[in-house]
Amino acid sequence: MADPDPNIVLYNSLSGQKEAFETLQPDKVGMYVCGPTVYDLAHIGNARPAVIFDMLARLLHLIYSEVTYVRNITDVDDKINAASMESGEPIGVITKRFIAAYHDDMRALGVSEPDIEPRVTEHIPQIVALIGNLIDRGNAYEAEGHVLFDVHSYPAYGHLSGRSTEDMIAGARVEIAPYKRDPMDFVLWKPSTPEMPGWESPWGRGRPGWHIECSAMSACHLGTTLDIHGGGRDLIFPHHENEIAQSTCAHDGALYCRTWVHNGFVTVEGQKMSKSLGNVLLVRDLLGQAPPEAIRLALLSAHYRAPLDWTSKRLQEARRTMAKWYQALADSEAPLEGKDQKPDSLVTAALCDDLNTAKAFARIHQLVRDLSKEPVPENQRRLYGSIVASAGLMGLLQQDPNQVLQTLADEKNRADEIDVAWIEQCLKDRQQARQQKDFAQADMIRDQLSAAGIRIEDGPAGTSWHRQ
Repeated sequence: MADPDPNIVLYNSLSGQKEAFETLQPDKVGMYVCGPTVYDLAHIGNARPAVIFDMLARLLHLIYSEVTYVRNITDVDDKINAASMESGEPIGVITKRFIAAYHDDMRALGVSEPDIEPRVTEHIPQIVALIGNLIDRGNAYEAEGHVLFDVHSYPAYGHLSGRSTEDMIAGARVEIAPYKRDPMDFVLWKPSTPEMPGWESPWGRGRPGWHIECSAMSACHLGTTLDIHGGGRDLIFPHHENEIAQSTCAHDGALYCRTWVHNGFVTVEGQKMSKSLGNVLLVRDLLGQAPPEAIRLALLSAHYRAPLDWTSKRLQEARRTMAKWYQALADSEAPLEGKDQKPDSLVTAALCDDLNTAKAFARIHQLVRDLSKEPVPENQRRLYGSIVASAGLMGLLQQDPNQVLQTLADEKNRADEIDVAWIEQCLKDRQQARQQKDFAQADMIRDQLSAAGIRIEDGPAGTSWHRQ
């Protein structure tokens, strides 16, 4: 174990401020992060929390002797059911394919596998037992084949999101159903039709609601109280709010989670990602356009709590930074010998300060400059090792420098061979789309050109293009 100092400080969404991170048990951390719902390929918004919490797990492993990182897979969901009905494929075939695709994409981005990756379908008995417990305690009730959580039975409901009941109803798509005692009551169990997945329960054949799944899986693998619960800001309400309510009530009022960590939203060129705009950027497509480490670096280029606007410029800057760092390592006359190097203390301190990647990157830039100027081989080895170990906390600079630089050179050569006729045709197609007011298609063409390293500019004289 490393020296326990410096201590980690994290922004706790529950308190709304940065706090010194303290674990329930000394030198032991349990972290639960909401993972993917496997009905489609992962997009760049899905990749951001995977990369961020992978970085946090790396930092925790540096400081604590025992770290258990749990990231779940939701393989029971109405979106999966809808995908099955649309494609005609069995639900199991769909989930198996997209679980494998998610693993492949995250592995390419350098995301380490979590210690435990529970699936909802493997935890139905625990879910049923938890629901039964809530009914017995008077916090849930059965109605027309459904089981619902009684929000009024938990007076602290809304503490995490900081919303009143009226605000929560207005700001969420709350299902108003006649069998609910209150519009805010949420489903723990719902009936399944014959073509849907379902399991036998005391309330009939059915399937679990979304929120109860995470409460059951986290308790199964990490116990009653979590040290860290993570996910995107979009999960604060209703998902995490509901987790708190049902878990606290089921476990005699025990604190559900000590520290809540949420990452900011991802937009694309200033717009929210949506299929209607045609700007959903799949990780798989980006991996065909840029080195995986450049994508990862770009995802970490904004503070995790801040919004991240994904642009071609951001990705190109990340590519240049990565090339610069790898070039410095390749130019060193005394590469790293052995893997026992420790991260630079200033990089570690920056990450311990609520994952301040900006400060960490600034320090690595300085170490790279120092390496390029250092004439003494022994000092070069020390700096080389410090750079690689420090960047490794963020999942970067873990490849052979010469191989990476050759790959970048090959990509540049291919980019230089871009067919000018293809570019001109794209511009004509885009102009036609704009005249027809098909702006989604026009934006998609712009994104295709941007991905190919071509930037276009609209002006009074028409549209011009040049290489980025």
